[in-house]
Amino acid sequence: MIIDEINLAIIRHLKDGRVPFKKIADSLGVSEGTVRTRVRKLTDEGVLDIAGLVDPEAIPDLGVVLVGVKVKDMDLVKKGEEFSKLKGVTSVCVVTGRYDLIVTILLTKDFTMLRFYTEEVSTIENVQSVESFVVYKSFNLKLPMPLS
Repeated sequence: MIIDEINLAIIRHLKDGRVPFKKIADSLGVSEGTVRTRVRKLTDEGVLDIAGLVDPEAIPDLGVVLVGVKVKDMDLVKKGEEFSKLKGVTSVCVVTGRYDLIVTILLTKDFTMLRFYTEEVSTIENVQSVESFVVYKSFNLKLPMPLS
């Protein structure tokens, strides 16, 4: 399938797409109001996000990079939150092992790895080291479409 501008526009419109609550209710044997209330509560509490996800390999000029991060202090949750707010970041995990954080980044032809490091990572204090892992091929990876 060719991903053209119309396809990209459809994907962007589906960023907050959802299956009709009636269909979910019918399959579960509950009322539509029950489904609506539960979905609202789950989203309000940050348990659930409803969004269109894309295979990054299907979108022209989109690349995925994983970055292992070592920090100088042990406030890993705070550092994870700081990284999660950086442009291009789709997820941050506090992990065990060689790195303290694993950061997933979406890059475009206009937002490169160099820009990510020089304009984004450079704003965070106490980063000891980073190591990049460019994803050449992924399986079952679906990520939110970048806004720009």
